[in-house]
Amino acid sequence: MNKKLLALYGLKFNPFSPQVPTDALWSPPPIEEFCWRIEQQVGEGGFALVTGDPGTGKSAALRLLASRLARLRDLTLGVLTRPQASLADFYRELGHLFGVALSPHNRWASAKVLREKWLQHQDASRLRPLLLVDEAQEMGLAVFSELRLLASADLDSRSILTVVLAGDSRLGSRLESVDLLPLASRIRSRLRTEALPPQQLLACLQHLLSAAGNPKLLPPALLQTLSEHAAGNLRLLLNLGNDLLQAALRQERDTLDEKLYFEVFASEPKPRTKRS
Repeated sequence: MNKKLLALYGLKFNPFSPQVPTDALWSPPPIEEFCWRIEQQVGEGGFALVTGDPGTGKSAALRLLASRLARLRDLTLGVLTRPQASLADFYRELGHLFGVALSPHNRWASAKVLREKWLQHQDASRLRPLLLVDEAQEMGLAVFSELRLLASADLDSRSILTVVLAGDSRLGSRLESVDLLPLASRIRSRLRTEALPPQQLLACLQHLLSAAGNPKLLPPALLQTLSEHAAGNLRLLLNLGNDLLQAALRQERDTLDEKLYFEVFASEPKPRTKRS
């Protein structure tokens, strides 16, 4: 973290950084509703899905969800970090996340130990353990199928795990394939992140600046300009803001304004073609 930047502009953190504190993230109504639904679902288990184009807020939604669910006293929550892993490594990571010793080369025994662990958790807390999987479009078919089978009991009449899958549009397309229809039919809650209108991007900027401690860092005109030129994409919006902030720091400017915006993002002049 650049201490000079924070001191110069009176900030607690860089409001345009991907590492914004979770409690400072902007949470629009669709994400709030999805988080509430998952809070209810952990008592029953099953699958949930978050999809959307890159940069539209999927990972931020997972961070907000994990933060809210962490308040549930007896909930066990695991985050899968290598969705692209082989089936053996998938079992190794599950064993690490849920605190059980597994033998990846003996999947029957490993599945038995995991399921017993989850059932014990359910009996003790009345909550199903929760597994979050980001970038789930990278998961192999065998891992998808194994996860579906692990998460159910009593001839598929009982869910013993809550799973939230998140990924880009490729994940939605994969779930429409014949091989994954059994899993797709089990999805109970859905959130689709989309391109946002300038008004919502403006609200996001205002929220982040206020949470960072300097709501007047950018003048209203510049806030509006950024919101209108981000193509509805949250990641692009934050990248634009960060480019401005770094340029202002490099020039040691006291304020950020539209003049700086045009200096930073002015298009390069096109070379003239010589006439014959």
